Amino acid sequence: MIYRLSNDLYFPAVEKASPDGILAYGGDLSPERLLLAYRSGIFPWFEDDQPILWWSPPQRMVLFLEELVVSKSMRNIINRGTFSVTFNQDFREVITHCRQIARDGQNGTWITNDMVEAYCKLHELGIAKSVEVWQENALVGGLYGIDLGHVFCGESMFSKVSNASKMAFIALVNKLKNEHYKLLDCQVYNEHLESLGCREIEREDFMRILKGTLHST
Repeated sequence: MIYRLSNDLYFPAVEKASPDGILAYGGDLSPERLLLAYRSGIFPWFEDDQPILWWSPPQRMVLFLEELVVSKSMRNIINRGTFSVTFNQDFREVITHCRQIARDGQNGTWITNDMVEAYCKLHELGIAKSVEVWQENALVGGLYGIDLGHVFCGESMFSKVSNASKMAFIALVNKLKNEHYKLLDCQVYNEHLESLGCREIEREDFMRILKGTLHST
């Protein structure tokens, strides 16, 4: 049974999610509810014609920071200084590009107008953060996500030229390593993330890391 949210700031336990990971629907995208969701191992994922859907999948795609895979060709690109990277310099532009970018196998985007505004509010509060990748003063790639202080929850990334999103990902991981984060949450499996060293772990292990009771697996 999928829980219907009311106006109260509440989510059911993640263990009550359906087999494919849907936990609840409804509610709103207020900063308070979004922050409660991420701190509880839950994220929103829905399309324009759907109610707000809240997810906590049984397997979580994550990166343990020391397991980052950087190919030889990507190391060469980094060493050549093909790109420059900034943090939190143009959040709205990054999320807008993530919304607009065409993706294989998708007819539209789950980043609705309401989602854009909600995450921009979180950015103003210092909770949502972005990575920008530049080439010749043009924004060519980037990513954004939610910063929980010990876990960074990646939301979406985009690339307008080859390898730009990889550059954003690698730069973020290196920053998180330097700041002693425990984990980069990537939510759900895809091959591109796997090629960068991400892997699936059980939801219960993810929750233990999120709550600070398990530091590695």
